Amino acid sequence: MASHRRPKQPSRARVTVLTATAAAAVALTSQAAHADPKPSKGEVRAKVEKLSHDAGEANEQYYGAKEKQQKLEKEVGALQDKVARGQQEINTLRNGLGSLAAAQYRSGGIDPSVQLFLSSNPDTFLDEASALDQLTAKQTETLGKIQEKQRVLAQQRKEAQDKLGDLEDVRKTLGEKKKELQTKLGKAQRLLNSMTAAERAEMREEQKRASRDAGDRVELGKEAPASAWGAAALNAAATQVGKPYGRGGTGPGSFDCSGLTQWAYAQANVQISRVTYTQVNDGVHIGRSALKPGDLVFFNNTAHVGLYAGNNTVLHAPYPGTFVRYESMDTIGSFQFGVRVG
Repeated sequence: MASHRRPKQPSRARVTVLTATAAAAVALTSQAAHADPKPSKGEVRAKVEKLSHDAGEANEQYYGAKEKQQKLEKEVGALQDKVARGQQEINTLRNGLGSLAAAQYRSGGIDPSVQLFLSSNPDTFLDEASALDQLTAKQTETLGKIQEKQRVLAQQRKEAQDKLGDLEDVRKTLGEKKKELQTKLGKAQRLLNSMTAAERAEMREEQKRASRDAGDRVELGKEAPASAWGAAALNAAATQVGKPYGRGGTGPGSFDCSGLTQWAYAQANVQISRVTYTQVNDGVHIGRSALKPGDLVFFNNTAHVGLYAGNNTVLHAPYPGTFVRYESMDTIGSFQFGVRVG
């Protein structure tokens, strides 16, 4: 007779393991179904270009803060020298009065006005001594000089202290901008590293080709430069088309945006300042409709600068990873204003 025993039921522990395994499999399948697809080569390039563009702006802000730091350091040093010299002059004048007091003592006693000087606060001495008629003309003159020098010295000390406070703020900003710049460049580099060596080389060649092609295709028209300096600066910059953007670059091997404009004007024997935030003050501000070849043109809240080349075109060093090139003003960013140098 056949056996009709019931099949053995799986243990509770085994059921638990099987259930957990099934759940994990479902979860992994769900994650795989919803995982973000790997970005395309074009998407990676777009992200790299955006980060590089932002890094270019951060670069200008970093070097702008660095230039301000250097200027403040010089001003603080000069003020500290003035304070030291002023204190020495006061000490010399006071020593002269001390010698005068000693001579008066030997001749029969110290003049009351000198006693008052030696025992009182020099800042309030003249007020207290005004009622004394024993002061000689020479003593009055000397004490007046001391009071005036002390007043100037106090002002200089306060000015130096204020400058030191400004310097500390600028150093803090410098550190923040350096960190921001490094962060953006680091992100861009990690994205580039996700590409193959061949893809990176292709991207670089495309950037070079775009710079060369822009120069070949550009139609600058026949607008007359506003000055011989502007014409010379633009002609000099044109010889640098195809040179790589370099952080802090001032030529001739590489350039950042303001490094190119400074270098170009230097070839025209015109000295302009180093970064966008100071170059905005190197000439007269003009509107877009008044631009002439050779004028400086500023974009993106003055974080970027180039040279107007005519026909709505700018010659500039765009951002890290690119090369000096001509580009339409409509594709660079938000136009701020132009500056006519000279």
